[in-house]
Amino acid sequence: MLAQIALGLLCAGYTTGASLGWGSPETALFMGDFGLSAAALTAAISCYLYARAHRGSARPAWLLFAFSSFMAAAGNAVWGWYEVVLRTEVPDFSVANLFFLLFAPPAIVGLLVLAKKPANRAGWVCLALDTWLIGGSLLTLSWSLALARTAHVEGESVAGAALSLAYPLLDIVLVSMVLVLHFRRAQANRSATNTAIAALALTVLCDALFTSPLLRENYASGQLLDAGWFAGSLLLAYAPWGVRRLPDAAAAARGQGLHSRPVAGSLAALTPYLAAAVCTLGILYNVVEGRRVDRVVVLTGCAVVLALVVRQGIMLLDNIALTHELAHKENHFRSLVQGSSDVIMIAAPNGRLHYVSPAASGVYGRDADDLVGTELAALIHPDDLGAVVHEVRRFLAASPAEEPTTRIECRFRSGRGGEWLHVESTVNRHQGGLLFNSRDVTERVRLQAQLQHNAEHDPLTDLPNRALFTRRVRQALGGRRASDPGTAVLFIDLDGFKAVNDRLGHQAGDDLLVQAARRLHDSVRSGDTAARLGGDEFAALILGDGGRDRTARRNQVQEIADRLRLTLSRPYRLDGGQEVRVAASIGVAFAEPGIDAGDLLRNADLAMYRAKAAGKDRVELYAPQMQAEVVRRTELAARLRTALHDGEFALLHQPVVDLATGRIAAVSAQARWRSAQGILFTPAEYLRVTDDGERTAELGRWLLEEAVEQAAERAGIGHRTPVSIRLSARRLLDRSLPLGSVESLLTRHGLPSGSLIVELADSDPRIPLDELEQRLAALRRLGVRIALDGFGSGHVAVNALRRLPVDMLKLDRGLVEGVVESARLRKITRGVLRLAGDLGLRTVADGVDVPEQVVALRAMGCTHAQGMAFSGPLDEYRLRRALVRDEYPLPGAVPVPVGNRPPIGSHSETPVPPT
Repeated sequence: MLAQIALGLLCAGYTTGASLGWGSPETALFMGDFGLSAAALTAAISCYLYARAHRGSARPAWLLFAFSSFMAAAGNAVWGWYEVVLRTEVPDFSVANLFFLLFAPPAIVGLLVLAKKPANRAGWVCLALDTWLIGGSLLTLSWSLALARTAHVEGESVAGAALSLAYPLLDIVLVSMVLVLHFRRAQANRSATNTAIAALALTVLCDALFTSPLLRENYASGQLLDAGWFAGSLLLAYAPWGVRRLPDAAAAARGQGLHSRPVAGSLAALTPYLAAAVCTLGILYNVVEGRRVDRVVVLTGCAVVLALVVRQGIMLLDNIALTHELAHKENHFRSLVQGSSDVIMIAAPNGRLHYVSPAASGVYGRDADDLVGTELAALIHPDDLGAVVHEVRRFLAASPAEEPTTRIECRFRSGRGGEWLHVESTVNRHQGGLLFNSRDVTERVRLQAQLQHNAEHDPLTDLPNRALFTRRVRQALGGRRASDPGTAVLFIDLDGFKAVNDRLGHQAGDDLLVQAARRLHDSVRSGDTAARLGGDEFAALILGDGGRDRTARRNQVQEIADRLRLTLSRPYRLDGGQEVRVAASIGVAFAEPGIDAGDLLRNADLAMYRAKAAGKDRVELYAPQMQAEVVRRTELAARLRTALHDGEFALLHQPVVDLATGRIAAVSAQARWRSAQGILFTPAEYLRVTDDGERTAELGRWLLEEAVEQAAERAGIGHRTPVSIRLSARRLLDRSLPLGSVESLLTRHGLPSGSLIVELADSDPRIPLDELEQRLAALRRLGVRIALDGFGSGHVAVNALRRLPVDMLKLDRGLVEGVVESARLRKITRGVLRLAGDLGLRTVADGVDVPEQVVALRAMGCTHAQGMAFSGPLDEYRLRRALVRDEYPLPGAVPVPVGNRPPIGSHSETPVPPT
């Protein structure tokens, strides 16, 4: 904008000065000569600098414009040298005339460079003919009006006449190029090209006025005519720099829009005929004036007519070729449209179909002719019509250059039973209407829906999976239900499913899960959600009813949970006729203000684990203290990971007393964890908080090594009492406790044979008894004695007693705790002890805490016992004092000689149980 203002001010100032005569004749001469020279030199420098800075197809044109302007600057400078410096008249033939004559040819060639290049030879011929038609017509008209008189001025030399004619003839050629270029401009940098054309047109106009005999006789430098030359030079200097250039895409779109105008196309087509009309007017002017028609006019007119004829012949041949090519392309595209599997439809602006391709019969099941004339809105599903109309209106309002196409997907009425097809259409503008390229995507939509369903549902039970369940819980907690406290989440775990899976196989387990899922789905309301979270864990979302009585709602949800528990606990009949039972532990959590989906699911999960820990097959409601307990267990598990390395574990021993003599027959090694906070944890407490098998194995290795080392130290000072260590069968078979490590441990510490007792404490039915039997036999060969711990707790212990090489039985606490009060339990315990006696096995009763139990067990034939009735777990110092004393009082005991019964560690008379 600043450059345009400056340009306008300079031109206005020069025009004002020329109109007022510049104040003095000397100033007028200086501004009329050197002022024009400076302006032309500015244009030359500007075009040259632009050509150096910008490389492209237009660069030669700007270099030619620079040279042309430099010639004008030189001509005006020479003219000023005569008038201003030498103060003489300019000669008729001077160097200035040469420079002025050299102005037009470079400009003409530059305009040719800027013109749009023809695509073939015929185009080049037509370009030359168009130039001649315009130039010839202008020459005919000019010659008839003025140039003939200039050529026949009496007394003027031939050189003078030629020079007088050279200026207008070159200007005619330049004007012809300007007119031709107006219809053949290239698309690149159109604004700069238009400005350059305007500058040259202004210069040519001033030249034409200057060559007029009437004006030339009265012309003097510094007059108003010089303002036109001055403005033309400055406009040419401004052209390459000051005009805003559009991006290539926008310029192409703008050019396309300009070429599409019918007015511009009509003028370009009428140019040759208008030129011929001008030529005819020149000849008619001579006839009307009664003059003799000049030979130049006749020859020029004949040349123009001949050029027009030749041009029409070329255009006729070109049109014939284009007609054949168009027919060929039309047949080609007709074949493509008719053979395409996509349906092509053309709709008028009012939505009525004007054309439908034959593919409609195969895609829509409707004949194309039947669809022509139909309203497009009548074929679209009513639920999709609003969105389609909105998208079409938005597309038509957008710019074609920015959004040439759009895509619409909707349901389209089919002719096959009136079903709705999913159709995807690419929409283009077409003569004020719309062009639809449509295809049937029903199968793709169904596949996407199936994939979406598979991604959100469990593949086995077809219930919603965890992701979909979480999203529905999130939706239930938002929107209008955000403040409803009656919404609840139930977490359900099938108790005993793992045993069914292991005993009957995964196929039976899958069948059970499918039946459980069906029961769960049938038990919830239609608006609620039942889901499978994974494994044997299920969940249910119970939506609130909007009521404010929280107590009634909690009771109602708990009743639903109890009903679900009973439903899921009914027997299942699997494939093959087998009937199995599982129970259900259910945790319930209610929505609260501000709670999110993750916290609500976590609360229900905590309540479910509380139900399992409390005995399974029950319903537990979430309470805030559950989260505090989880935090405590997590912190305890984290501290447990470093407790062993920090020396926080200690080894205690509880005496095992011979019920016949009261002497200590063995000691049972037990680990205790005294945390840094001073809290003493038993194994049942600290092992319950961790599921880290590696940490449990590390603790077992520490217990074994520490117990053997301390037992060896006691044996060194004369206390050869055996030590018993409780190990699980799974740990005995674990690779982390190889057989050689036990042997090397006994050898390294020099522990005598028979001084180590391993209490087998695992009753997992999945443990392979053959492998376990081989491992225990190898340990017995090392002098290690085997005790079967927890005997009497189930059928697995009896099976292990039949298969495994054991030396003693350790009664389960359940057989000891009620032995005094329950006559039925006394019979069971007496039977177990009699079985052990028949097999020649020593028996140890664990958990003997009161004297009455000691009396009852000894009367039944139990040989050994440990518990608070004698002593609790002792540290090393107190244990050695007890070993020195080596006797505990027995209630109601009769003294028995010490040598009558072998010690607990002797196996000289212990037979191997039958297999």
